[in-house]
Amino acid sequence: MFKTDIITVPILPFGMVNAHVISTDTGCILIDAGIPGSEHKIGKALARHGLAFRDIKLIVVTHAHTDHAGSAAQVRALSGAPILAHQDDADFYSRKTPMTYCTTGWVGKLFLKTPVPHEPYKGFVPDLMMKDGETVNLLDFGVEGIVRHTGGHTPGSIVVELASEDIMVGDLIASGILIGGMMFKGRAIRPPFEDDPAIVSRELMRMVEAGGKRFHMGHGGPLEVPEVMRHASALAKIGRHQCASDCRHTGEDPQSLRALGETR
Repeated sequence: MFKTDIITVPILPFGMVNAHVISTDTGCILIDAGIPGSEHKIGKALARHGLAFRDIKLIVVTHAHTDHAGSAAQVRALSGAPILAHQDDADFYSRKTPMTYCTTGWVGKLFLKTPVPHEPYKGFVPDLMMKDGETVNLLDFGVEGIVRHTGGHTPGSIVVELASEDIMVGDLIASGILIGGMMFKGRAIRPPFEDDPAIVSRELMRMVEAGGKRFHMGHGGPLEVPEVMRHASALAKIGRHQCASDCRHTGEDPQSLRALGETR
């Protein structure tokens, strides 16, 4: 097994938004790219560990929300690395279709009224497009692990399951006060938006059963197995219809989004 280092890149303070670099002796991949303009923070984090953009072999974007995909196009341009994502979020990445958000509570409803979730980013087409339930082996990029489609948070949500028993789950789970924050980072919470809690519950349980020990996420964390299982069990009791009735588009015009993706 390769020696694997997981480098957390704090895009916003207090773990409110994280990206992650997975570094081994033979490869380096980036998990998520933060909000638009985050390439500068990613570059500084790489430099602190003796790395540079040219060392990135792959960019994995876990889903199409702006705080995860916002700087993907810029990092690709700086590194030359391909972007890997799932086809079920493809129209969101290209800015052809506006995002749909299913709020999970008052935080999500309040957050949706702010400009943050709607912040446009430079549209892109992933170089490596996962389809249906296929997996991608990361050995070709110098990392022992696989990328797997889960859905649940967005239609095209994906996770990275490493041989080190670390799991990079994007937004399948969050922790802390107001996602991340200064307190209770070891306490799992639902993110502000979530398509289907039943799918998230099933996938979290599957990852634990498959040997996952540490769960790294885009907001807060990391979390250990007991807390992940507590959260997954709570999600299993939530009916899908409770979320489906509170899903809404961003309200952005797809035509203007498409133009933005073509011109930026």
